[in-house]
Amino acid sequence: MDTTPQTSFKGPLTRLDPVFQWLFLIALTVAFASVMLFGALPAALLIGPMLAAVATGALGAGIRVPGLGFSSAQALVGLLIGGSLEPAIIASFADIWPILLLSVLVTVAASSFLGFLVSRWRILPGTTAVWGSAPGAATAMVLMAGAFGADARLVAFMQYLRVIFVTLAAALIARLWVDTSGVDAPETVWFPPIDLAAFAITLVTALAGGLFGRLVRLPAPFFLGGMLAGALVHLGGGVALELPPWLMGAAYMVVGWTIGLKFDRALLRTAFRALPQVVISILALMAFCGVLAWFLHVEWGIDPLTAYLATSPGGMDSVAIIAAAASQDVNLSFIMAVQMARFLFVLLAGPPISRMVARWAGG
Repeated sequence: MDTTPQTSFKGPLTRLDPVFQWLFLIALTVAFASVMLFGALPAALLIGPMLAAVATGALGAGIRVPGLGFSSAQALVGLLIGGSLEPAIIASFADIWPILLLSVLVTVAASSFLGFLVSRWRILPGTTAVWGSAPGAATAMVLMAGAFGADARLVAFMQYLRVIFVTLAAALIARLWVDTSGVDAPETVWFPPIDLAAFAITLVTALAGGLFGRLVRLPAPFFLGGMLAGALVHLGGGVALELPPWLMGAAYMVVGWTIGLKFDRALLRTAFRALPQVVISILALMAFCGVLAWFLHVEWGIDPLTAYLATSPGGMDSVAIIAAAASQDVNLSFIMAVQMARFLFVLLAGPPISRMVARWAGG
């Protein structure tokens, strides 16, 4: 694949001072993210900045996010995931382990097979196709993929495209199944009051987690180190981490910018050329998970909407919001237990699975 540096392309932004390139990127980010937030689209504060950065780079900008900024953003995202591991959800694993085992293994097998086909047919290279098909939390998969030799840019392209498809489908099905017209998603308070002591503990935890990950040479050290530290403080110490929306919004924006600014024209051509096949693989995985949900309903008597949202392949945070809006009709704890179990499995088993599938595909 052609990986010619983006700076070799002479576009209208190439001769501008970096300050003006940053101003252009910020203005475009505000425009894209605002439209996505207004339309209640998923992951607006990550996908919007990423699209803005792709457009900025395509116009010839040569700016890059400083490494310290990206490392800090990864640690905060890891902290958010680690802090979301609730004891009640983890304890519920023991009660529904046969359903969890079936749901996780079958969904991961299906996604790996689709990744195998995408790689085998040379639509996308090797482990990139497998990580891009992995049914986990999209941001975590992108950060992990880059640490294991996959092209994080193409993985992001596949993951976030699936997030949009899955979220829109889940919202549509939930709306058709349950009357949620009178239920509004909770409004985000971007600048809530902050407990300064808890906020200081949160920042120290993020720093310690990132340094620990780097010290022991974890893959994706800042992300995994932050996640482990967050889980330890939250589960072991019972500390509620203080992660205000404005801080996480900034972290998502930095991640989006870092990924988007690395797209060059050759990579964009590869992404657009693979678009039809990627969309087909996404729809195939969604259909397969729909069949799995039907089986859970028939075999275990699980409510159909609960089963569908639980097996929905990706967009865990968006699925949680949709499920909460229809909470009078679905089992939210069951949905989050299945989603969390699958995410943890992919996080732990993703690297060996991706390498094995890529080797079978000849990638």
